[in-house]
Formats: sequence, C-alpha cells, structure tokens
Amino acid sequence: MGCTIRDISLAPLGRRRIDWVRSYMPVLNELERRFAEEKPFAGLRVAVSVHLEAKTAYLGELLRTGGAEVAITGSNPLSTKDDVCAALAAEGMDVHAWFGATDEEFHEHIRRTLEFKPHIIIDDGGEFVTMLTEEHPEYSEHLIGGCEETTTGILRLRARVKNGTLPFPMMAVNDANCKHLFDNVHGTGQSAWDGIMYSTNNMITGRTVVVAGYGFCSRGIARRAAGLGANVIVTEINPFRALEAAMDGFRVMAMDDAAPLGDIFVTATGCKDVIVGRHFRIMKHNVILANAGHFDVEISKTDLKALAVNVTERKPFIDGYVMADGRIINLIADGRLVNIVAGNGHPAEIMDLSFAIQALSARYIAQHGRGLPPDLYNVPEEIDREVAMIKLRSMGLGLDVLTPEQEEYLSAE
Repeated sequence: MGCTIRDISLAPLGRRRIDWVRSYMPVLNELERRFAEEKPFAGLRVAVSVHLEAKTAYLGELLRTGGAEVAITGSNPLSTKDDVCAALAAEGMDVHAWFGATDEEFHEHIRRTLEFKPHIIIDDGGEFVTMLTEEHPEYSEHLIGGCEETTTGILRLRARVKNGTLPFPMMAVNDANCKHLFDNVHGTGQSAWDGIMYSTNNMITGRTVVVAGYGFCSRGIARRAAGLGANVIVTEINPFRALEAAMDGFRVMAMDDAAPLGDIFVTATGCKDVIVGRHFRIMKHNVILANAGHFDVEISKTDLKALAVNVTERKPFIDGYVMADGRIINLIADGRLVNIVAGNGHPAEIMDLSFAIQALSARYIAQHGRGLPPDLYNVPEEIDREVAMIKLRSMGLGLDVLTPEQEEYLSAE
C-alpha cells in the first residue's frame, strides 16, 4: 500500500522518540517478549487509528512483533508527529498521516489505512467504524472485530448498538479499569495542564478554573488544577457527579453562572456546545479556553467566530478572538485536544496500561472474534487484572493473597 507521510528524512528523530518511551513502558515490554514467541496476529492485518505519536508507534510495533501486518494513521490532524510517522515508514510499516492535515486529507488518510481490508481495527473516536459502516463497507469484508480507545468512541458505539447499525464486534477498551481509572484520570489530568501551561506560560495558582464535566477525565483535570493552587468550579448535567464534585471540595454551578467567574475553562464532556455564545458574551477579558474532549465541538467555534471582530494568532497554539467591546477570548489548539496538540500527550507510564489493554483486547478479538455476534463487549476481567499485575510487578509492588479460610468466609451465604 505504501505510505502517505511528509518527510522520510525525519526518521532518526522519530526513532529516538520511540526508543525513549519504550524505556518507560514495562508492560508493553513484557507483551513484546510474549508476542515475539506466540505470534497471536500471524496472518492478520491490523489497522490502527490513534493519536500518532511515539507511544502509539510502539503499540504499532508491538502488533507487528506479534505477526500482524499493520497500517497506521492518526486520529487527530494536529496530534500527528511527522518524525514518528517517518520512523515507522522507514521500517516498512504502512503509514498514512501528517501533521496539520486538512479535513479532506485526514479523511483520505483514514480511507487509505482501511483500504488494505483489515481483520482487526483499533479505533479512537469511531473514525474507522464510521467509514466502514457509512462509506466503505467493502473494506470490512475480512473484518473480525475491533477495539475502541475513548469515551467519545464508546458513546458512538453504544448509539450504533441501540440503532442496530454496528455490524461487527467491538471491545470497549475505554471502560476497562486499567484504562479509565488511570489514563482518563491521571493521564488527562497531567497532560491537559502540561499543554495549557506550556502554551500559555501563565500561572495556575490563584486563578479560577472552570472544569466542564466531572467524569473520569474531568475529575483528573479538576484535581490537578486544585493541586496547582487554583480555585476550581465544576459544571455538570449529572446530579450524582455534581454531588461527587461538591463532596470532593469543588464549587458546583451551571455554566451560565460560572462563565463570568472563570479565568481558565477546560471542557472534557464528550458533548457539543458546552460553551456557546451567551457564555462568551459575559466572560472576562483575556480568558483562556481549552478542550480536553476528543472532538473540537465542546467550545462553539462557530459562535466565537460570529462574535469576534478580529482573530489573531497571539502565540503558537493560541488564537485571540477580539470582541466588539475590546475583550479578548483566547482559544488554545483551535479547540482540539489541548493535551496532545499543545503538549506531549499522556505520560508513557500511563499509556503503557492503556495500550496493553488494547494489545490484549486485539489478541482476544483475533482468538474469539469470529464467534462473537455484532455488539459492544467489555474487556474480560482476566485481561484487566493481567495488565494490572504486570504493572505492579514492574513497580516492585505486591498484593496480599486470601487464605482458603478467607475465601470461604467471603463466599458464605
């Protein structure tokens, strides 16, 4: 199939980036040793669409070590690292992605990645599933099933299951404990603020931070903001999560009430139009807006552009929208994922867990997928526990073990 990349000469830098993260991903290191012997993907084609940077590249290499033929693309045009693409291409992997792709180019990269008719897909946000079901069903003629990485993608898959439009089995990787308890909370919590602080070079201490949502990603963002010394406000639509936020020590209110109070706003809800025109009209001068949800629809750029009399690039990754009254509203990363567009994405140690779940779930699909009817499936508990135990051992940690008497006590009616 070949490759669609920017510059193959960037390969040496990309290789150094991949080798660096490999040093901090002990679970994938262990799986690499196992896969080299077992070859669980021998004779299978695997298509990957995840933010295409060094940690994802290692996942692609792990699958290939397991015997797969791999084609890989990015899940966001602004998160792709051209040097990483070049490194993979230099070693013979099919790569279709480049940084800053237009919507049309991004769509074509997805199409070309699926063109080799994979047996297994690893998706991030449902881009593969959408194309396979709505545009090119012929590319799914050999498809056994796949895995979904994100909260947003899981929501889209559940809608398809409800509507009867999911034609193959998918694993809900995002819902595994080793994914959402660590990737979503600790990964997003750290990497979102890395991106915000790197791009703005502003203080967080003493600022009022408004976090939209209190799911696993949002609570990580809120906790890190509090740890940095911010005054945190949480907005929610779910009464139970709102109560959680309140009992965790945060102020809770509607976005309409929070809009004039915040200095920094971070969205991570998975929904659209969380911050819209009526909020922009009452925000402070020089307010900062960032999004940590998968798609760039949480902050309404349509409303923001309609209200602005001028838009200027204030510094890399930050556009200033000048309002008629002279106020400036600063949007980071064009409303796309701030943690990976304006930062380096999740730490390698966190993605070690998430991508281990991906790799073992893909192996599960390879082994069992042909016998599964179309549906969305939870990751088997034994896979989740296996990843947790490998990680604990790599950290030099251990667990207590129940005695037979304790097991009998706990199982007694």
